[in-house]
Amino acid sequence: MTTSHRSGVLGLTWRQLIAILALVNAFVATYLHLWKIGKAGALACGGSGGCAVVQFSSWSWFLGVDVALIGAVGYTAIVLVAAIGAAEARADARWPALALAALVYPAILFTVRLKYAEFFVLKTFCPWCAISAVSITLLGVIVALELRRVRGLAPATSADRTS
Repeated sequence: MTTSHRSGVLGLTWRQLIAILALVNAFVATYLHLWKIGKAGALACGGSGGCAVVQFSSWSWFLGVDVALIGAVGYTAIVLVAAIGAAEARADARWPALALAALVYPAILFTVRLKYAEFFVLKTFCPWCAISAVSITLLGVIVALELRRVRGLAPATSADRTS
Protein backbone atom coordinates (compact mmCIF):
# COMPACT_ATOMS: atom_id res chain seq x y z
CA MET A 1 0.00 0.00 0.00
CA THR A 2 1.20 3.50 -0.76
CA THR A 3 0.98 6.59 1.35
CA SER A 4 -0.89 8.43 -1.43
CA HIS A 5 -4.18 7.93 0.39
CA ARG A 6 -3.12 10.76 2.68
CA SER A 7 -3.82 13.23 -0.13
CA GLY A 8 -6.39 15.73 1.02
CA VAL A 9 -6.51 18.82 3.20
CA LEU A 10 -6.23 19.52 6.90
CA GLY A 11 -4.59 16.13 7.42
CA LEU A 12 -7.73 14.35 6.26
CA THR A 13 -8.04 12.09 3.25
CA TRP A 14 -10.45 12.93 0.46
CA ARG A 15 -12.72 10.13 1.66
CA GLN A 16 -12.74 11.48 5.20
CA LEU A 17 -13.61 14.96 3.91
CA ILE A 18 -16.40 13.49 1.80
CA ALA A 19 -17.78 11.66 4.84
CA ILE A 20 -17.74 14.79 7.02
CA LEU A 21 -19.33 17.05 4.42
CA ALA A 22 -21.99 14.47 3.57
CA LEU A 23 -22.73 13.90 7.27
CA VAL A 24 -23.48 17.59 7.80
CA ASN A 25 -25.78 17.57 4.80
CA ALA A 26 -27.49 14.36 5.90
CA PHE A 27 -28.44 16.17 9.12
CA VAL A 28 -29.70 19.22 7.19
CA ALA A 29 -31.80 17.08 4.83
CA THR A 30 -33.16 15.07 7.76
CA TYR A 31 -34.10 18.31 9.56
CA LEU A 32 -35.95 19.54 6.46
CA HIS A 33 -37.79 16.25 6.06
CA LEU A 34 -38.75 16.12 9.75
CA TRP A 35 -39.99 19.72 9.56
CA LYS A 36 -42.06 18.89 6.49
CA ILE A 37 -43.78 15.98 8.22
CA GLY A 38 -44.39 18.08 11.34
CA LYS A 39 -41.78 16.52 13.64
CA ALA A 40 -39.20 19.32 13.92
CA GLY A 41 -40.86 22.51 15.15
CA ALA A 42 -40.29 25.80 13.34
CA LEU A 43 -38.32 26.05 10.10
CA ALA A 44 -35.26 28.29 10.47
CA CYS A 45 -35.05 29.91 7.06
CA GLY A 46 -34.45 33.60 7.41
CA GLY A 47 -36.91 36.30 6.42
CA SER A 48 -37.52 35.38 2.80
CA GLY A 49 -39.94 32.50 3.36
CA GLY A 50 -38.39 30.76 0.38
CA CYS A 51 -37.88 27.52 2.28
CA ALA A 52 -41.58 27.04 2.89
CA VAL A 53 -42.40 27.91 -0.73
CA VAL A 54 -39.91 25.29 -1.93
CA GLN A 55 -40.89 22.70 0.68
CA PHE A 56 -44.59 22.88 -0.20
CA SER A 57 -44.18 23.06 -3.97
CA SER A 58 -44.73 20.13 -6.30
CA TRP A 59 -40.97 20.26 -6.94
CA SER A 60 -40.34 19.06 -3.38
CA TRP A 61 -41.58 15.61 -4.39
CA PHE A 62 -39.94 13.18 -6.80
CA LEU A 63 -41.81 10.05 -7.80
CA GLY A 64 -44.00 10.51 -4.73
CA VAL A 65 -41.05 10.79 -2.30
CA ASP A 66 -40.08 13.91 -0.36
CA VAL A 67 -36.93 15.38 -1.93
CA ALA A 68 -35.50 16.13 1.54
CA LEU A 69 -35.89 12.45 2.43
CA ILE A 70 -34.14 11.49 -0.82
CA GLY A 71 -31.35 13.87 0.19
CA ALA A 72 -31.12 12.42 3.70
CA VAL A 73 -30.88 8.87 2.37
CA GLY A 74 -28.47 9.86 -0.41
CA TYR A 75 -26.14 11.80 1.86
CA THR A 76 -26.22 8.95 4.38
CA ALA A 77 -25.23 6.50 1.65
CA ILE A 78 -22.34 8.79 0.72
CA VAL A 79 -21.25 8.95 4.38
CA LEU A 80 -21.30 5.17 4.67
CA VAL A 81 -19.36 4.51 1.46
CA ALA A 82 -16.80 7.21 2.26
CA ALA A 83 -16.33 6.00 5.85
CA ILE A 84 -15.98 2.36 4.82
CA GLY A 85 -13.59 3.36 2.05
CA ALA A 86 -11.55 5.52 4.41
CA ALA A 87 -10.54 2.54 6.55
CA GLU A 88 -6.81 1.89 6.34
CA ALA A 89 -7.33 -1.56 4.78
CA ARG A 90 -9.35 -0.01 1.91
CA ALA A 91 -7.54 3.30 1.59
CA ASP A 92 -6.31 2.52 -1.92
CA ALA A 93 -9.25 0.39 -3.08
CA ARG A 94 -10.85 1.75 -6.23
CA TRP A 95 -14.42 0.61 -5.56
CA PRO A 96 -15.20 3.28 -2.92
CA ALA A 97 -14.18 6.06 -5.31
CA LEU A 98 -16.30 4.56 -8.07
CA ALA A 99 -19.26 4.08 -5.72
CA LEU A 100 -18.94 7.67 -4.51
CA ALA A 101 -18.94 8.90 -8.11
CA ALA A 102 -22.04 6.80 -8.79
CA LEU A 103 -23.79 8.47 -5.85
CA VAL A 104 -22.54 12.06 -6.17
CA TYR A 105 -22.69 12.79 -9.91
CA PRO A 106 -26.38 11.88 -10.38
CA ALA A 107 -27.08 13.92 -7.23
CA ILE A 108 -25.46 16.93 -8.89
CA LEU A 109 -27.78 16.56 -11.88
CA PHE A 110 -30.76 16.19 -9.55
CA THR A 111 -29.66 19.35 -7.71
CA VAL A 112 -29.38 21.31 -10.96
CA ARG A 113 -32.99 20.34 -11.71
CA LEU A 114 -34.09 21.49 -8.26
CA LYS A 115 -32.15 24.77 -8.39
CA TYR A 116 -33.67 25.51 -11.80
CA ALA A 117 -37.14 24.99 -10.32
CA GLU A 118 -36.33 27.08 -7.27
CA PHE A 119 -34.94 30.07 -9.18
CA PHE A 120 -36.85 30.08 -12.47
CA VAL A 121 -40.15 28.34 -11.75
CA LEU A 122 -40.82 29.22 -8.12
CA LYS A 123 -38.77 32.45 -8.25
CA THR A 124 -37.59 32.08 -4.66
CA PHE A 125 -34.52 31.25 -2.63
CA CYS A 126 -34.04 28.64 0.10
CA PRO A 127 -30.79 28.93 2.07
CA TRP A 128 -30.90 25.23 3.05
CA CYS A 129 -31.22 24.26 -0.60
CA ALA A 130 -28.30 26.54 -1.43
CA ILE A 131 -26.15 24.87 1.23
CA SER A 132 -26.96 21.49 -0.26
CA ALA A 133 -26.25 22.70 -3.81
CA VAL A 134 -22.86 24.11 -2.85
CA SER A 135 -22.06 21.00 -0.82
CA ILE A 136 -22.95 18.51 -3.54
CA THR A 137 -20.89 20.54 -6.01
CA LEU A 138 -17.94 20.53 -3.61
CA LEU A 139 -18.43 16.78 -3.11
CA GLY A 140 -18.28 16.39 -6.89
CA VAL A 141 -14.91 18.17 -6.98
CA ILE A 142 -13.54 16.10 -4.08
CA VAL A 143 -14.76 12.86 -5.65
CA ALA A 144 -12.99 13.87 -8.89
CA LEU A 145 -9.78 14.38 -6.90
CA GLU A 146 -10.24 10.98 -5.26
CA LEU A 147 -10.88 9.31 -8.62
CA ARG A 148 -7.73 10.92 -10.00
CA ARG A 149 -5.77 9.69 -6.98
CA VAL A 150 -6.89 6.07 -7.25
CA ARG A 151 -6.39 6.01 -11.02
CA GLY A 152 -2.78 7.06 -10.44
CA LEU A 153 -2.10 4.08 -8.18
CA ALA A 154 -0.45 0.86 -9.32
CA PRO A 155 -2.95 -1.74 -10.59
CA ALA A 156 -4.73 -3.51 -7.76
CA THR A 157 -3.87 -7.07 -6.87
CA SER A 158 -6.62 -9.62 -6.38
CA ALA A 159 -6.27 -9.12 -2.60
CA ASP A 160 -6.84 -5.36 -3.04
CA ARG A 161 -10.02 -5.95 -5.03
CA THR A 162 -11.63 -7.97 -2.26
CA SER A 163 -10.84 -5.49 0.51
